[in-house]
Amino acid sequence: MIAASLAALLLAHLLGDFVFQSTKMAEKKASGPLARRLPALARHMGVHALLLALLLPAPDAQGALAFVAILASHFLIDALKPRLRGTALRVFLADQAAHWLVICALALTLPDLWAHTLWMKTQSGLATYLPTVFALVAGAVLTVRMGGFVIGALMQPLAERAPQGGLPKGGQLIGLLERALIFVLILTGQPQGIGFLIAAKSILRFEAKGGPDHNAANEYVIIGTLASFGWAIACAYLTLGLLAHLPPIGIPALGIPQHSP
Repeated sequence: MIAASLAALLLAHLLGDFVFQSTKMAEKKASGPLARRLPALARHMGVHALLLALLLPAPDAQGALAFVAILASHFLIDALKPRLRGTALRVFLADQAAHWLVICALALTLPDLWAHTLWMKTQSGLATYLPTVFALVAGAVLTVRMGGFVIGALMQPLAERAPQGGLPKGGQLIGLLERALIFVLILTGQPQGIGFLIAAKSILRFEAKGGPDHNAANEYVIIGTLASFGWAIACAYLTLGLLAHLPPIGIPALGIPQHSP
C-alpha cells in the first residue's frame, strides 16, 4: 500500500504545482513580502487541498494527519522559497526536493493511508487499479511538464546564446513533445526508438554553417536536447519502478514487470 499512497500523493502535488498553477500565480506567491504573497499562497493551498480531497479521500485520523502535514509543509516551503539563494535551477530543485521529502516520509510513515480512503471502502475493482493510473499520470506530468521547468532553469544562464528566430515558444513545444514521446517509448518497451528521435531532431535542427555565433547556437541546442532527453529517460524509468509495485492495468504493451502482492 506504500506505493499506492505514494502515487496518489505525488499526483496531487504534481498537478497542483505544474498543471493547475498559472505562471501569474507562481510569480505572485514568490515575489514581495509575505503579507502581499498570502492571497496567492492561500489560493495555491486551496488547489492542493481540493486535489488531496479528490485523489486521497481518507476521512480518518491518518487521512487528517496526511492532509494537514501536506498543506502545512507546502505552505511553509513556498513561503520560505524566496529566501533561497543560488541559480534558478538550484532554487527550483531545492524547493521540489523539500516537497518530495515530505511526501515520501508520509507514504512511509502511513503505509495504510490508501487502504483507508473512500475509494477502497467502495470495494470496487476501480479502487485496486486507480493507484496505477495515478502513477502513470504522475509520471507523464513529471516527465513532460515538470521537465520543462527543469530544462528552462538549466538553460537560463545560457539564454543570451539562444538561437534567434523561429516560432514563438517553438523550442518549448518541441521539448514537451520529445519528452512525451520518450515517455511513451520507454513505457511501451521500445527504448530503441529514442535513437531515431535523436537522429530526426539532429537532421531537422542543424544546418551546415560555420562561425562562432552558429557554433554557440548549436551548443545551446545540443545542451538543451541532451538535458531534455536525459530527464525524460530518467523519469520514465522511475515511473516504471513505481508501477512495478502496483497492480498492472492490463495493457500488454506496457513494459512493466508483473506485480507481486
